[in-house]
Amino acid sequence: MPGMTRIADEVLARPGVTAGSGDRGEYSFKVGRREIGHLHGERVAHFGFPKDVWHELYDAGRIDYHPVFPGKPGFGARAIRGEDDVQDVIALMRLNYDRVVAKHGVPS
Repeated sequence: MPGMTRIADEVLARPGVTAGSGDRGEYSFKVGRREIGHLHGERVAHFGFPKDVWHELYDAGRIDYHPVFPGKPGFGARAIRGEDDVQDVIALMRLNYDRVVAKHGVPS
């Protein structure tokens, strides 16, 4: 899983980020107790964003609705089909990481 490995390596390089498998087959990245996103294998990444951020990302074509919450802004999905998607998933995780750290700091 080269894309998943690259995403995990990049995201886990940030101070305070941990990762692990969840109950629904997802591989979640967290800063403390706060999830910054998760992967479903090599095919898709899911995120939660404040609604204003979600709208900006959606309008820019960077995310779509989360399949579990269709039509509900705030929860987003990004398909992973190639290198550009891998890079953007890393950037989206970084966006959430920066938001969490700015608000709560890096966990000790």
